[in-house]
This record gives sequence, structure tokens and C-alpha cells, in this order.
Amino acid sequence: MNLLRFSARSLKREFRHGELRTLAAALLLAVAALTAVTTLGQRVERAILASAAELIGGDLGVSARTELPRSFSEKATELRLRSNASAEFPSVIFVNERSQLCQVLATDGNYPLRGKLRITDGTNARDASAPQPGDAYADHAVLVALGLTLGDHFELAGKPLRIAGEIERQPDGGQLFALAPRMIVALSDAQKSGLLGSGSRARHRLMLAGEADSLESFRQWAQPLLPSGAEFVTVAQAQQNLRTAFERGEGFLRLAALLSALLSGIAIALAAQRYARRKTDEVALLRALGLGKSAVLASLSLSLALLALPACVLGAMGGLLLQEVVLRYAQDVLASTAPAPSLLPALAAMGIGLAVLAGFALPPLARLRDVPPMRVFQRSLELRARRFDLLYLLPPLVALMLIWSESGSTRIAAALAGTLLSVTLASLLCAGLLILVLRRLGRGIPGALRFGLANLARRRGLSLVQATSLALSFTALLILSVVGPGLLNAWRADLPTDTPNRFLINLQPDQRASVEQRLQALQVESLNVMPMAVGKLVAINGKAPRAEDYEDRRAIGWINGETRLSWSDQLPPSNQLVEGVWFDPRQAAPSVSVDRMWVDMFHLKLGDTLGISIGEQRIDAAITSIRNVDWSSFRVNFFLLLNPASAAQLPHGLVASFYIPPTSAPRLAGFAHDYPNLSLIDIDAVLDRVRDIIERVTRAVTWVLGFSLLAGVLVLIAALNVSADERRFEIALLRTLGAHRRQLLAAMLGEFALLGLIAGLIAAAGAISAGWSLAGAVFKIAWSPPWSPLFGGVVAAVALVTLAGWLGTRRIARTSPMLILRRE
Repeated sequence: MNLLRFSARSLKREFRHGELRTLAAALLLAVAALTAVTTLGQRVERAILASAAELIGGDLGVSARTELPRSFSEKATELRLRSNASAEFPSVIFVNERSQLCQVLATDGNYPLRGKLRITDGTNARDASAPQPGDAYADHAVLVALGLTLGDHFELAGKPLRIAGEIERQPDGGQLFALAPRMIVALSDAQKSGLLGSGSRARHRLMLAGEADSLESFRQWAQPLLPSGAEFVTVAQAQQNLRTAFERGEGFLRLAALLSALLSGIAIALAAQRYARRKTDEVALLRALGLGKSAVLASLSLSLALLALPACVLGAMGGLLLQEVVLRYAQDVLASTAPAPSLLPALAAMGIGLAVLAGFALPPLARLRDVPPMRVFQRSLELRARRFDLLYLLPPLVALMLIWSESGSTRIAAALAGTLLSVTLASLLCAGLLILVLRRLGRGIPGALRFGLANLARRRGLSLVQATSLALSFTALLILSVVGPGLLNAWRADLPTDTPNRFLINLQPDQRASVEQRLQALQVESLNVMPMAVGKLVAINGKAPRAEDYEDRRAIGWINGETRLSWSDQLPPSNQLVEGVWFDPRQAAPSVSVDRMWVDMFHLKLGDTLGISIGEQRIDAAITSIRNVDWSSFRVNFFLLLNPASAAQLPHGLVASFYIPPTSAPRLAGFAHDYPNLSLIDIDAVLDRVRDIIERVTRAVTWVLGFSLLAGVLVLIAALNVSADERRFEIALLRTLGAHRRQLLAAMLGEFALLGLIAGLIAAAGAISAGWSLAGAVFKIAWSPPWSPLFGGVVAAVALVTLAGWLGTRRIARTSPMLILRRE
């Protein structure tokens, strides 16, 4: 017998039945969902990264405390990458007898590689390139403090320069805000002035822009050649708050794709289970005609393969088309043109779809090998029961592998796997207990409802499968429709409109009262003032730290550079204590609270001591607590906080953060006149960028979540079809015995309503658990369960299951019982 021809004919004949159509639709939807979500997420992520590259002035950079070797720029030229060399350093500029500390960026003529440098003459703004030798661009605060106007001259290290423009906006190479007003000069002018010589405090930088493959080649080439203290500058590493935004956005997109694939896998498993039961008699006949076990399995596998291949191809094509429609219809999802789609996500989705099909459909079909030939003569002869079948470990293993591979995060994987496992166990337990209760108390329920509830108890195995499948389906749907949007709203609210948008540096203690009074008159909000001292880490547990002892390259900057620290008698806002206890006001011995990043970077623990040099003083403080700092809050935060008693005599200044409405912002210009020592830092551009990322990801994910909900419909259909054959026979038998249609309708509605109630309640609990896990462990967002939508989800589960059950059985109730019984 030609197995391929037989399998093709069998597939053509069997496709008219609902389970194969459901299986094909589930596979098609799984591949389409993964293709659309992965491709859309990849394009959105690339567009966001490209947009964020405008913020740092390039795609990739190398930053070092010494001038980079010439070979770095030569390698960039060899790889056809555009490059920009610059150096940044603090310096005091002079005009007559007045002076002002500035953060100076000295750059060559290729600045900026990405983004735009906008300068203004006070009335008109224009895009510009780097200043010509002899010219300079300056912040508005510099001009106000020194009384300069466009065309005036000043001195930088004795070299006269002319103010050629006022900086309105600039890319900044990864330093999203500086500690002093900014100034841009030509790199050649800084070199001639001697400011970049040996011993200077300049930070040299080489920024690159070009194709992703060339950038990765440069990174791999440069990695082993980086000078001591050098590091790469990337979009994701530029600033903690931007990195948090990227990670959250990617996590939301992956979560939507993963849930849609898992839902489709459940639908495939249910459809395959029913298909296997219906094929039992046919397989028994083939076995009786001499077909071996291996040939039976091969025939079934070929039929599925012939069904799967076109479904996967159509799903991939549909996914690519859908994500293109989404991007074209929702043009405001991306501010710039989206990158061209890649075929790799579609090919990967097809591979995952085939793996899901094999993992979820193979176990029930493989058991058909054991159908006894004698079943042809005795239909009541069932498959030999097995205490344990290793094949049934395949679906959970495939699900776990899918969660692990597609989540992109161990935390997302753990949260989802834990939630789905808990829902499965809770469904089996609750449904099993309910069946026992119905067996004992069912006789006391009046009317036809008793028959409907008795059906659940009589079909115990199928009822458990239905309840578990529906609970998993509704859990995923609630995560997608309620928890997901709730997390997105919480993310949006995580950066409220009154987030601090100004920093005030170099505030002296004796100026605090007058400055606070002045700010209150301007009606600023969220004012937070903290002391700040500048020190250097000189010892860890009594030994001088060495950069080569730590794998984290960020440690190099803290060991070789300065450390800013503060102190407080109370835990500051946006800080969370995770280990140890906060400072005791009566404790005079030096102690320190450390941020989690420092703990991981330097391998610290409670009880370790840090030696810190501050001016001419040294403090050896024991670590008494560990904190998680929310760096995305844009408040004044520090990696190290000392106990106030040990820091009272340290030389320090004050730093403040506050929010000022745009209408009042121009009135801050007077600060530069009245307090020339203060540095006022505007981070509105940074906040706008983060809000922009949140908004784009939110819109993209909203489209993705809506698409993924379709997978849940297939699970609902497949779950209710699991017991369709048994229910068809029971209805025909009851009608033959004289049951009325109304009685049958009441019985079915009661059965389906109870099934929907069980699934809905367990799903709501599972969605709440998943929301807490995802919010706390994955996205670091404060989230509370939206009780009204969740209650609505339970009601919807009852209504949907009841409606779907009624629609699926009403035709059976109208069919002649004799036709059904003859067919059976």
C-alpha cells in the first residue's frame, strides 16, 4: 500500500469533519500569530532603537579616559562606518571678570551622526553641524550668566572663541544630562588650547553609524583591544531609564506572541484528541486487514504533515501581511519609517508551529497503534489502559520549551510557567471535587438541570479535560485583555506628568532656604533636596579594589573615577529596602546602604565594609542594608547612602530635583543671575523620549493583543467539541425516551454554565497571580487587580461557554433521533 497516497486520500476525506479544520486553523493561527508578533515586534524595536540612536548621536560608540588609538577610526573606515571623534570635559570659561563652569563637548565636523543639532539665534531655530574652528555654541544658561549675546567673544583656556549660536537641542553620546551648562566647540580648538593633554579630565569618545553587521564586526574586533577604563556606548546602555523602557517594551511584545502560541497549542491538543477518538474504528479495521503498528503511525503522521505544511505556509504569509497592515493602518505607531521585514521570524514561526503540532497532537495519535483488531467485531473493546505514558509528557515539555525560547526572559518564563501550571492543577482539583459533590448531591437538584449536571459527573475524564482547557484559555485571554492593558496603563502612569524635569546642582547649605522659597514662588512640584558629597572608592573589606577582579566592566569606571554619595535619616522616595535594616538615628558608627546594582557589580553582601575617601577624610562604613532604586523615577538617587551621624562633618553641597510647568520654565532664567554658582539642568528632552517610547510600544502591543485574542476562540470551540460525540448520542437517546427540547435545553445550559463558571473563576485567580508576578518580578511596575473587568471576565466566560454550547448542540436537538442512532 502506498502510504503517501493513502494518507492524502484519508486527509481529503476527513477534512470535512470539524476537528481537522479546527486543528488546521489552530496551527495556521499559531504560525500567523508568531510571525506577525515577532516581525512586528522586531520592526518596532528596530525603529525605536533607531530613533533612540538619535538621542546618543550614533548607533555605537567607544568611550575612554584617554584618546583612542588611531586604529579604531581606521577600522571603522575599513568597515564603511561613519565616525565622529569627540571629547567631553568640564572647564571654566571667562568673560572679563566673570566666569562660568561648563560641560564642554569638543567635536570634529562629522557631529552628529544621528539626530539633529538645533541652534537658535533667539528668534529662529535651524539644524546645524559642529561649529567651525573659532566658533562655539552655548546653552542659554551660559549666555544669561555671563551676559553674552550672539557674536560676543569669551576665553576658553586663554583661547578666544565667538558665540555662533545658542543650543536648543543636541544628541549627547549617552550622557543624557550633564552637571553643568553645555557648550560645543571644535575639536581642533580644544586640542590647541591644551585642555586635552596628559592629566586632563576629558572623556574621549568615538561614535559610529552604519549597517548592523558592520557595527557588530567592529564591536567584536574592538572588544579585546579596549584600553583600560574604556567601554562601549550603546542605546540600551546609555541610561538606566531608557534601558528599562526598552526591556519593558520587548517583554510586552514577547508576552503577547507567547500566549497566542500556547493557546493555539491547547486547541491543537484538543482537536487531535477528538480526531484520535474518531479514527479508532478505522485504525481497528486497518489493523484487522494486516496493517502494522508502524504503518498506522506513519499514515497518521503523513496525514498531519500534509495538513501542517500548507497551514504553516499560509500562516506565515498571513502573519507577514497582517503586521504590514497594522503598520500601514496605525502609522502613528512609529515616528519614522519602519525597517524592512525579515523572513527569519516567519521561518522560525513555521518551525515552532510544527514543533507545537508534534508535541500536542502526537501523544493521542500515537496511542492508536495499540488499537486491537478485535474492536472491529466488538466496539466496546477499548484501548488497554496504561498507568503511565511517557508520550503525555511531550505537551508540557513543548510548552515549557516554547515559553523558555520565546519569552526572552527567565522572569517572564517563570511567571507564565508557574501561572499556567497552577491553573492546570487548580482546574483538575476543583473540577474533580465538584464532580464528587455532584455525584452525592445531584439527586436533590430539581428538573432537567439534574441531568445536565449529572453529565459532568458521568463523563469525568472529558469534564476534567474541558474544565482545564477552558480555564487555561480564559486565563490567557484575561492576561491579554485585562492584565496586559492594565500593565501598560501602569507603565504609562509610572512616569506621571509631574515627574521632576529639572535638576539643581552645586546648591550650598546656606542657600537652601532662599532657593526653596524662590522655587515655591514659581509653584514647582515634587521638590526633593538631598546632600551630595563627591568621593572615591578606595577599599572593599580593607583591600584596594582592582578592575581586573570584576567581570562587570562598569566596575572600572567606579574604581578609577569619582563616586557621588548622600545621606538621609529616612528611606528616600523611589527606593525600596530589600535586605537589612535602615539606619538607627542613635548609631554613630559609619554605615552605608548600597543599591542592588553595586551589590551585583562588586559581589557585596551585608556586613562588608566600603572605604570611601571624601576630600581629606576617609570613612570605612559597614553595609547595613541593600536597596532597589527606581532610576526611571528621575528623582535624586544615589548608589551609596551613609547614615547621617557619620556624614555630618563631610564637605558637601546639595542637589535638588523638581517639576516646573512649561509656562513657568522661562522664569528660571533669573536663577543664573541671582545664584551664579548653581547649575540648572533641563531633562525635558529625556522625559519626552521615554514617554515617546512608552506610547509607541503601547500602541503596537494593543494591536498585537487584539490579534492574539483570536487563538482563545479556537480553544473554546475545540474544548466544547471534545464531548460532542458523546453528547450527540445522549441527546438522541433522551429524545427517544420522551425528553422534550426544553428539558434538553435546560440540561445543556446548566452543564455549560457550570463549566464556564468553574473555568472563569479559576482563570480570574490565575490572571491575578500572573499580573502580580509580571508586574513585580518582570516589569517592576506597581499594579493592582482591576476587579470590575475581572468580574466581567468571569461573567463573560459563563456567557461564552453557555452560548457556544447552545449553538453547538441546538442542531443536534432538532435532528431526528433515529438518524443519529443509526449513524452511531
